[in-house]
Amino acid sequence: MFFVLHAFDKAGALEKRLANYEAHKAFLADTSAHNVSMIMSGPLVANDGKTMIGSLMIMEAPDHAAVEGFNRADPFHAAGIWERVDITAFVKRQG
Repeated sequence: MFFVLHAFDKAGALEKRLANYEAHKAFLADTSAHNVSMIMSGPLVANDGKTMIGSLMIMEAPDHAAVEGFNRADPFHAAGIWERVDITAFVKRQG
């Protein structure tokens, strides 16, 4: 099954995000321990095209629970960067 994880940073979280960015990227480099396969990921940015304000991940996983567990293990989650995380299943039609 495919899932989209859409995370929105808390107001003022940019400094904390930058401090945890390398750990977050290392975590995303190998998702096999969480039974998740990353299709695509990257930061959401403000209208200036540069300032990071959240995260978007598209992944394949056996179920919603696997994605929730993966999210709980993310260093950004542990650092309390995200204000809200939405995980939604979707049906891939193209691409």
